[in-house]
Amino acid sequence: MLEWLVALCIVILVVLLWPGSKYFGTESPPDALLQGLGISQHAAKDKTIGCVSDREGSDGSQTACADEKTRTVALICKPSALANYLLKHCRTFSNYSPCGSWTWRASAFLQSVYEACWPYDSPVQFVRDNLQLSDDGLVALDWAVPSYQKRRRTSSHSTSPVLLIIPNSFGKITRNVLKLCETALSHGYLPAVFNRRSHNSTPLTTLKLQQFGDPADLREAVRYIRYRQPAGRLYAVSESSGSGLLLSYLGECGSSSYVTAAVCLSPLFRCQSWFENGLCWPLQWALVLYQKICLSRYRTALGETIQTDTLFSSCSLRGLEEALFCQTVHMGSAPASATGTSSSSNTSGAWEAYWERNEPLRDVDEVAIPVLSVCAQDDPIRGDTQSTVPLELFETNPHFFLLLTDRGGHCGFSTQSEGSAAGALGAVGPVVAPNSWMESHGTNWSHRALLEFFRATTDFFAAEERAKQLAARRRGLGGGAGGRVFRDRSVSTCKRAPACSHNIHAIYSWQRSYTR
Repeated sequence: MLEWLVALCIVILVVLLWPGSKYFGTESPPDALLQGLGISQHAAKDKTIGCVSDREGSDGSQTACADEKTRTVALICKPSALANYLLKHCRTFSNYSPCGSWTWRASAFLQSVYEACWPYDSPVQFVRDNLQLSDDGLVALDWAVPSYQKRRRTSSHSTSPVLLIIPNSFGKITRNVLKLCETALSHGYLPAVFNRRSHNSTPLTTLKLQQFGDPADLREAVRYIRYRQPAGRLYAVSESSGSGLLLSYLGECGSSSYVTAAVCLSPLFRCQSWFENGLCWPLQWALVLYQKICLSRYRTALGETIQTDTLFSSCSLRGLEEALFCQTVHMGSAPASATGTSSSSNTSGAWEAYWERNEPLRDVDEVAIPVLSVCAQDDPIRGDTQSTVPLELFETNPHFFLLLTDRGGHCGFSTQSEGSAAGALGAVGPVVAPNSWMESHGTNWSHRALLEFFRATTDFFAAEERAKQLAARRRGLGGGAGGRVFRDRSVSTCKRAPACSHNIHAIYSWQRSYTR
């Protein structure tokens, strides 16, 4: 019902604003924006693929842009051997062709709302594991399985890679997540969707909710995944505001994250500023309403620790976040004669302290794996590119790569072939090669890009290890570690690993009770 209500509001809004919509058009972004991003206009002309140019005035940073007719994609990163390898082997980076102005998919606003709200009849089914945490809280892992598969469980001896998917921070499972699970399954991955406390029908067994960038629950879930699938590599993908949790986890765990490579789809980098500035009223109203509906079932229980009247009367995302995590109920607190000035200052101080603990980029220098961020310049949710995307991070940190498109909206990235290919779902046989399956079924361009990124980074580090072993043999230093060297490098031992063993019995007891 909520989806249809939001869709109706969007249709009315589009009818009113259609004539002057700024999201339509086939022209490139303004010259000032391109110059601010360091992408020269003539760089892409007369080039078909792999155009690489040094950014003017930068300290050796590198911008790669590629397209046949017009500049649509830029790879912004610090020059490195891995960056050159990605440019050479990731062909998807250079073949993005956004929809033309004659279709509604050309609107960044419409395709963003469509991907977030419109239902999707996915052939993928989910098997749930409810994991009991060390404080008796519950999070859930939804393992995606094809509908035709009779065996609902995957053997712990499977060597298939695991793809951990972190949805947005509001718990909404979008079309983007479902389509990503479908695509990952077709390429041999084991997709697992991480659900926070109380999200997506996960029972709330404690009065504690997960803060925006607190990776403690995700850390325990990752340990369980490694315990269940010890032979497979682990990759991670986050969507929208869920990238805050992934970046916090990678920064806090560093080389002990267990993750081989990660991708953030339309991430929010400066989250405190995003909450404070807010969104346009239709989007903010829809998100606030959705979050209130999800929390309303726990209103009585949450009333013991938070001010529920303030929570459910809030009209902004910042108000909700403050009511949940920055304002607590104090029995026998200050008398009624106290002024509201001290209360306001206390709330402001708590808000600043909250983001000191939860800002996604607080420990970004500790990230030790390749991280790709896929963003669009016309993203209506994130906001202006120059003020919301930390370009200096990608220019100076060799672990971070930014794939920046001219158009694509928020987790949209619709292509010209997507609409026509969607009608051919039933025309293709059951046995299709992975690449042809992606092209014929109109797989989302960002999903193709992230899968190529995972493959390329894995191949790159494997080749590096082989070269080191060969050099060691030539020096007479041995090198008999074999193929296990790469795995030990990419999936290092967690410093806190012994702490996870005490809760294995509880994990499996909940798994038997809640698995469906």
